[in-house]
Amino acid sequence: MPGGTRSSERTLPLTVSGTGFLLDRLGRDCAPLQFLRELTQNSIDAILRTPEQRGTVTWDVDWNTHALDGIYKLAVTDAGDGMTGEEMERYINQLSSSIYKQSEDGNFGVGAKIAAATRNHAGLIYLSWKDGTGSTIHLWRDPDEVVYGLRRFERPDGSYGHWAQVEDTVKPAEIGEHGTKVILLGHVPTQDTMVAPGEVPSPSRWVTYYLNTRYFRFPKGVTVRAREGWTNPRSDKDRNVLRTITGQEPYLDEHAEKSGVVELTGARARWWILTDEPAVTNNSGVLASAGHVAALYQNELYEMTTGRGGAARLQQFGVALGYRLVVLYVEPITGDGVDIASNTARTHLLLNRAPLPWAEWAEEFRSKTPAAIRDLVDRAAASAGETDHTQSIRERLDKIKDLFKLSRYTPTPSGTLRIDDATTEVGGAARSSEPDRKVSSPSQPGKEGGKAGGIYSYFLKDNGVPGRPVRPDPYPTVRWVSVRKGTREPGMMEDRAALYLAETNELQINEDFRVFTDMIRRWCDRYAHVGGAGERVREVVHEWFEQSLVEAVMGIRAIKGAKEWTTEDLEKALSSEALTMAVLPRYHVEMSVSRTLGSKLGTLKDKA
Repeated sequence: MPGGTRSSERTLPLTVSGTGFLLDRLGRDCAPLQFLRELTQNSIDAILRTPEQRGTVTWDVDWNTHALDGIYKLAVTDAGDGMTGEEMERYINQLSSSIYKQSEDGNFGVGAKIAAATRNHAGLIYLSWKDGTGSTIHLWRDPDEVVYGLRRFERPDGSYGHWAQVEDTVKPAEIGEHGTKVILLGHVPTQDTMVAPGEVPSPSRWVTYYLNTRYFRFPKGVTVRAREGWTNPRSDKDRNVLRTITGQEPYLDEHAEKSGVVELTGARARWWILTDEPAVTNNSGVLASAGHVAALYQNELYEMTTGRGGAARLQQFGVALGYRLVVLYVEPITGDGVDIASNTARTHLLLNRAPLPWAEWAEEFRSKTPAAIRDLVDRAAASAGETDHTQSIRERLDKIKDLFKLSRYTPTPSGTLRIDDATTEVGGAARSSEPDRKVSSPSQPGKEGGKAGGIYSYFLKDNGVPGRPVRPDPYPTVRWVSVRKGTREPGMMEDRAALYLAETNELQINEDFRVFTDMIRRWCDRYAHVGGAGERVREVVHEWFEQSLVEAVMGIRAIKGAKEWTTEDLEKALSSEALTMAVLPRYHVEMSVSRTLGSKLGTLKDKA
């Protein structure tokens, strides 16, 4: 060392003051059930450290506590390598300490402490056997000192310590010569910790559901189980059972009609099309059995979106319809210059310390959509059976199409116009600062970050770069969807008029929306004397409301690029709520429906 000074003499190591506040603050960043993952992973790692590398992880009631005081306490038991009392004191009572070497993509040594201890102020009881000898510790939040740490024991010989030996009479049947059991006491000793905390999916099977949806697969030789129906008599083997948890992969492989992999830039997308069968609904309380999206890394699933969120993300990936049967996992690929790690709370993946590039992955996947998924979407669209109003709407709107156009231009060396390149939108290509720069061809990569196919200017400029007019098709693709026809999932667009998918310029209109159904009912009543009028009324009402929504979308898209309209403003203007507002004024639709039906079904004598 310089000058012969030792490092320990030059630097006062950093210490932590107020660990209780620090742990509580870190615990707030954890998902409510994150402790299940942390303790399960600790158990898996302990099993893989044994010579056999085989064993069982069991989430169950601590039946000893229940027998003594009748309170249900959740516990996890493994047949791992176990710990001595001294090892538990070292590894459990130090915030960032772990049996494993700490690493960015591995063990932090903080997971169970921040995710479990902060949700169990009364404590976590560890019972661990190693080489046939059992020891125990009690990690808790001291209510007087407001600090986390090991509670002191009075040992049988009258001495005190922070660990003590235990008799084999409390050893679980799953543990032989080695293994560990952790009992979760909750915030107060009387708390029933078998009850799901807060609002979680499938509260009667919450441990099973969480772990199944958190893991893609478990290591070979490791079996994970969880108790269900624990309030029923233990003799009731049909309801009070230990269910084996498999992770998502076995279910997807067993129930997939088709599956495959799409190679993306820096990632691979695994996809499954599920067979349309009762299992899609019947297994929903046990795992993610219907369409959803997640990130996959080291056999764990991150950022899973199910339900409406999952449908929205699948639509972003180009699965506009039929999303109930599509599952998509995107797995980042490690390599030179690629840093993949989870955040400290293990709730999200970070790619080079930034959020995952879902939008870029979705765009590339749409350009490489597997034929099987395209066929599924086409079949779902065909099942809707909606009359195509596109041509008649286009013919009407073509008469005023100039009102929907806001001129835009793209640079090209042969262009006859001069455009202002300072206002161009760049779709991934870098603009050079060279005065005599050359304009990249739209089909060639730019110098930085992608292709230059999305460069536009909205303004002309006398001394600008050469350019040409661009006339993208302003009309969105329209699909009418409904729960009855199986093209809309319950909860999607509920009591909303429409959904706009900007990535594919697609407008989905909710056929079940009450504004539409009320109008149809009104005119069906008025034409009740005309046989077969119902279907014609429905088509006409849909056509005129569709035009209103198409005009709304075209109008908002036309002002894209204006300085006063940010990306967030445009998203709000094209939201389902804004599109619903677009169809609430009904006078002009009423008049148009009246004229059209009058020509098709005959003019009504009384229009009142």
